[in-house]
Amino acid sequence: LLKGEITIIPSKSQAHRLLICAAFADKPTQLVCSETNRDIEATANCLRALGAEITRTDSGYSISPMKAVPKKATLNCGESGSTLRFLLPIVGALGVDATFQMEGRLPQRPLSPLWEEMERMGCSLSRPTETTVRCEGRLKSGEYVIDGGISSQFITGLLFAHALLGGCSLTVTGKLESQPYVDMTREALRIFDAPHFHTPGYLTVEGDWSNGAFWLAANALGCDLTIHGLNTDSLQGDRAVISILRQLDAGTPVIPAADIPDLVPILAVCAAAKGGCVFTDIRRLRLKESDRVASVIAMLEGLDGKAEAGENTLTVYGTGL
Repeated sequence: LLKGEITIIPSKSQAHRLLICAAFADKPTQLVCSETNRDIEATANCLRALGAEITRTDSGYSISPMKAVPKKATLNCGESGSTLRFLLPIVGALGVDATFQMEGRLPQRPLSPLWEEMERMGCSLSRPTETTVRCEGRLKSGEYVIDGGISSQFITGLLFAHALLGGCSLTVTGKLESQPYVDMTREALRIFDAPHFHTPGYLTVEGDWSNGAFWLAANALGCDLTIHGLNTDSLQGDRAVISILRQLDAGTPVIPAADIPDLVPILAVCAAAKGGCVFTDIRRLRLKESDRVASVIAMLEGLDGKAEAGENTLTVYGTGL
């Protein structure tokens, strides 16, 4: 069994948002982010391509905001859906002729209905190759409307664009998926006093609840870990792991997955070791970097567990592992 102390890695979701806001701030920002990853680096590299000066420091990043925005830019998103979907509306608001490069499964992940709404509001989007997206033209101020049922990342991208444009409204139709991530975007914009973008100067990226969930789950399965770095008042939706782990101890709960897609793999392991559960609202899990439904089932079967998927449910049986 695992025993000891662990400090949770920084939140990728918050790091993306704070880097973007800092790139538009009125003065430099020091961002404490003790560890990084390819997705965060993709966002940093794309912001560099747009004119920001971002330097990796011992503690995180030093960000000097954009002074002159280029007329044309190439932005490599790697496999990061957040980077692409956040920055696509931003380059539209800036009027940059931008070509986004994509890797892995990212070219297959949906951009609709963001694509159609950006074209309706002034941009021209195209796919020059299978692994690139080009954005030309400039978004205009006005009333934006988008379906919230595909990805909250579209909403976040438009909120950033609207802060740069001014004079915009946003109506979200249908069911908004992953509301907590939209709340995190609003909070980042509030911290930087958007649309003015006054930097607080020094910020620390909080611990990542998605990562922390694995260690909390280990404790729920009998380990003895002391976990540091998690903000219990965080807006991160995956903070719900604490209450869900309690539900798994109490029976066979029905767990809506729409707001907690990153928790499903580890919660499935806990459920299989306990009394099982049923995840609902799983459609978007098939659209992640991998088909997360298929990979969770394969993982559990490899551990001698059992799970099966319906059209919009994932049932995990409490058969033990």
